[in-house]
Amino acid sequence: MPGDDEGATCWLCHRAIASRVQWHHPVPRARKGRATVPVHPICHRTIHAHFTNAQLARIGDDRDRLAREPAVARFLEWIADKPPDFHAPTRGGPVRGGRRR
Repeated sequence: MPGDDEGATCWLCHRAIASRVQWHHPVPRARKGRATVPVHPICHRTIHAHFTNAQLARIGDDRDRLAREPAVARFLEWIADKPPDFHAPTRGGPVRGGRRR
C-alpha cells in the first residue's frame, strides 16, 4: 500500500527498498488495475520499457512470467548485487506496430 514502504522488498527484483520507492500497477490503471506493488524506480522503468500496457494487463500480477522474459531475466541477474538505491539509465522499449519506439 502506498505510504507503507518501510522495510519493503521490490516486487520485481526482491531486493530491499531503501529510500526511493515507486508503486507499480501489475494490471495498468488504464486497464482497470487497482492493486499496487512496491518497486525500485529502475525496476519500474524496466517493466515499462519491455511491456506495453496491453501485455501487462494479460500478464497481470504474475511476477515470475515477467522475470522469464529474456531481457528482464538479464536485468534481474545484473541488478542482483547492486545497492538498494542504485540508479542507471534504462534501455529498451516495447515493440509497437513491429517497430521499437
